[in-house]
Amino acid sequence: MALVLFLSGCGINNIPTYDEKVTAAWSQVENQYQRRADLIPNLVETVKGFAAQEQETLTAVIEARSRATSIQVDESILNNPQKLRQFQQAQGELSSALSRLMAVSERYPDLKSNQNFLALQSQLEGTENRIAVARRDFIQAVERYNTELRTFPGKIWHSLLYSDLEPRANFEATTENADEAPAVEF
Repeated sequence: MALVLFLSGCGINNIPTYDEKVTAAWSQVENQYQRRADLIPNLVETVKGFAAQEQETLTAVIEARSRATSIQVDESILNNPQKLRQFQQAQGELSSALSRLMAVSERYPDLKSNQNFLALQSQLEGTENRIAVARRDFIQAVERYNTELRTFPGKIWHSLLYSDLEPRANFEATTENADEAPAVEF
């Protein structure tokens, strides 16, 4: 009985618990990306109605969305840094295309004042914020999990019971010069 009480309080379950939190946090990142992908067709259709001449930008958004949603995402992506980077790259391209689309809206006063566009733009901005929060939560979950694998007593439990669980790759910015603030010109 004393051994059971000792083992339950010594962190023996921390590693699988933290592993599940990493998986759940990544699912939330995917959830937010899916929300964004679902909003884009509505945004594109609204913009099409007001700015048909901006076909190049709209095509870039549609193609970026297609690439971002074509990557099959499952739990194996969390254990494959190359696939994770590829997924993040596709999402970065979509963000870039959406930025260009927002710039288009600045050139068309009718589009800017359209209530449907404003509502969709607000939803999209909110989604981008949710994606940032979900990424942050994923980063924190990976940090806690990887720290548990490398510190005492987690290191012992990892070597004895959970040696099949590897450290997880963390989220990385894939957009070129993501560490630099963008230049804003009016």
